[in-house]
Amino acid sequence: MNGFFQRLLVIDLSVRESRVEPLEEEILTRYLGGKGLATHLLLQHNPAGVDPFDPDNHLILAPGPATDSPIYGSCRYGIFSKSPLTGFYAESYSGGSLAIPMSKTGYDAIMIRGAVDEPVWLEISDEKVLFHDAAHLWGKDTYAAESLIKQEIGDVKSGILVIGPAGENLVRQAVVQNDSHRVAGRTGMGAVLGSKKVKGIAFHGSRVRPLADPEGVKNYSKKILKRFKDHPAAQAYRNLGTPMMVDILNKAGAFPTGYWSAGEYGQKDRINARSLVENCKARPKACRTCFLACGQLIEIQQGRHKGLKLEGPEYETIYAFGGLCRIDEIEEIAYLNDICDRLGLDTISGGNLAAFAIEASRRGKISETLNYGDPAGVAALLQKIVRREGIGGLLAEGIRFAAKELDMEDFAIHVKGLEPPGYDPRALKGMGLSFAVSDRGACHLRATFYKAELTGLIAPEKIEGKAELFLDFEDRCTLFDCLIFCRFYRDFYTWEELSGIIELTCGLKFDKAGLQELAARVTDNTRCFNIREGLTAADDRLPKRFFKESLPSGLSLEEQDLKILVQDYYRLRGWNVEGVPPEERKQG
Repeated sequence: MNGFFQRLLVIDLSVRESRVEPLEEEILTRYLGGKGLATHLLLQHNPAGVDPFDPDNHLILAPGPATDSPIYGSCRYGIFSKSPLTGFYAESYSGGSLAIPMSKTGYDAIMIRGAVDEPVWLEISDEKVLFHDAAHLWGKDTYAAESLIKQEIGDVKSGILVIGPAGENLVRQAVVQNDSHRVAGRTGMGAVLGSKKVKGIAFHGSRVRPLADPEGVKNYSKKILKRFKDHPAAQAYRNLGTPMMVDILNKAGAFPTGYWSAGEYGQKDRINARSLVENCKARPKACRTCFLACGQLIEIQQGRHKGLKLEGPEYETIYAFGGLCRIDEIEEIAYLNDICDRLGLDTISGGNLAAFAIEASRRGKISETLNYGDPAGVAALLQKIVRREGIGGLLAEGIRFAAKELDMEDFAIHVKGLEPPGYDPRALKGMGLSFAVSDRGACHLRATFYKAELTGLIAPEKIEGKAELFLDFEDRCTLFDCLIFCRFYRDFYTWEELSGIIELTCGLKFDKAGLQELAARVTDNTRCFNIREGLTAADDRLPKRFFKESLPSGLSLEEQDLKILVQDYYRLRGWNVEGVPPEERKQG
């Protein structure tokens, strides 16, 4: 079948064995690859109710059916499992260059189960799987671990992913990292690998993905490059990167500030894209097969962190440490970004936890003294979280657990245990729906609906008809995750373009209705996974503060409006009022 190797690699760590299983053409046609295939596999193989740190919790790595092709935006991979942070469905994605050597191993997915007693790193090629001792790597930061594995691999052209000390210590917000600064950040996938005692995985091989029309793919990519390389959106990403969102969200009154107490930050000019360019000499960097180059390579020019080099910080990191923690120096935010990257900690969760701890300190809930605008205090707290020291040990269990222990459940901001990204739903009502119904918890990437509200496709305050447009966005993003495309190509890959790409790569013909049906099938499966793990309609909600507290600007969100949006969403999905898909659609 074109676009697929039709091969699944199964690795059983407990017995240090691997095997290759065939993937049926029918399954790949129904779900494509990436999220669709991984969700099907999780439903088939994960025991219901399994603890995320149990050896029987499977972790799945997957490239997409367009990976290692000239299609722009295709150099990404996904990681899927049951989340140790939320207890529900887990998915996380990363760019860089790793997806290409992962694809060259010749598998459409790699499924890892079991656990080892002593740390290992895995070497996966198109010929075999090797288990290497990683005792000397355990405790190393992500940069050092990746570099050492690269040295041990030698001259082989490989891609490497690693976890940091956060993953080793089962910190529930731990990430998986590749290419030094590229991160599969959300839902705690680094902790799942840590529970299995896998420090890293190296991929290499020489398999060529079988495309339906290789020449057509080349010509299509040339056409896309010519049409869009100088598009205003492409230029904005290239010149400013995602930090351009700091000014945009502040203007909309939706930039979370002071642990969600305000929607505008008076010091935004000190932490926005311009400040990053002027003070840190930011220059663009692209993933493989990408013309956007949204990454920002920086070097701090002065102050106590002079000489520090890294890729970042992205918008979400700036919001989390700059807005929520009221840190008004871009250099300090970059420093906190570097700490998280080295230790393998999610920056969105890290900033939210730090701001929450600051509020806990102000309210006398903890003995530690923490203050807004104190980067040194936040840096020390991040170290404590990763090493599970003092208050850090409590925060390492996640915001939901910490809030309950500190009697701050009504104050904590999360959905399903996952802290939100930088879009206040009191200003952007559709993002409230996005956070509430997302299968992995508060998330902007399931639908990227902020785009619709910020660009005027639909008014932020409008309720009627919003769920219908939201579904259109969400379904297209689900297809992006089955193909594993970069979200930022949403401006270029319309429904029609996606149909053409799938035909060129996979040889499958879908019209828009067919693509929507496929996306809905994957969404139903993901919902069924979560319901099996205990999710109910009561979980599709927002924190109470969003309803009880208006923003200083006067923007607010009514609980009834969210209920209308959620019920509209259920109805349009074909689910009942409790958010349950019909019995005939509950399938793996």
